Amino acid sequence: MGVKGKKVGFVGGGNMGEALIRGLVESNLVPSETIAVTDVRAERTRQLAEQYGVRPLTGNGALVTASDVVILAVKPQIMAPVLREVLPALTRRPLVISLAAGVSTATIQSVLGKYQRLIRVMPNTPALVLEGVTAIAKTPGLEAEDLETAQEIFAAVGKVVVLDEEQLDAVTGLSGSGPAYVAIVIESLADGGVKMGLDRATAMTLATQTVLGAATLLSETGMHPGTLKDMVASPGGTTIAGIAALEEGGVRTTFIRAVERATLRSRELGRGPA
Repeated sequence: MGVKGKKVGFVGGGNMGEALIRGLVESNLVPSETIAVTDVRAERTRQLAEQYGVRPLTGNGALVTASDVVILAVKPQIMAPVLREVLPALTRRPLVISLAAGVSTATIQSVLGKYQRLIRVMPNTPALVLEGVTAIAKTPGLEAEDLETAQEIFAAVGKVVVLDEEQLDAVTGLSGSGPAYVAIVIESLADGGVKMGLDRATAMTLATQTVLGAATLLSETGMHPGTLKDMVASPGGTTIAGIAALEEGGVRTTFIRAVERATLRSRELGRGPA
């Protein structure tokens, strides 16, 4: 059955909440009038209502009561008080989906009393342009259609993978933090172009489109990155000279370490203060 015919409520109307609302509405997956949203900023709630035609509500409890699927799009540091607020309204047993990075299902259940219709996900910021990737953690006790519902919702803003929850810290280190790594790559390529005489706007256009084009090529063809590298790098040419410079700088090891350190930091944050 999935998400069709269900009422979806968003606790939190920040960037990720808006991305999901936009994806659901623009894909015609969920009619706007069956989507409700709350936010601590009343003006933000009104803005989303005006822009997407969703229903603005003032209380989280009222939203939960009126929803079949509740998406907790709030910051990790305020998750506990939000959970305590909505707990009395969970009598209809809606599917609860948490977007809070580092907040485990066990932590959520410690407040909700072992609530089983719970899914933890890790989306990333390219969801804002419907090109995200979301990891969904399988949780024991889900109803048969719950996982399908979550997959449909997040497929509206990009691609979806389903993993065990213990792998979500690695997801955070790779795809959660990854847009920042790629931004540094694009900025660095543009800086190189500026150093060699290109104006900044042209260098940024070339760098951004090059990264986008290469990623699209790999995604749509299934080609191995090494194959693309070999296609571009001719013997004794410009590309292999540039690759040699990257290898001298330890680019592969640096990216591997970035993912590793971000993963370890996600684990630390998930454990909370010592």
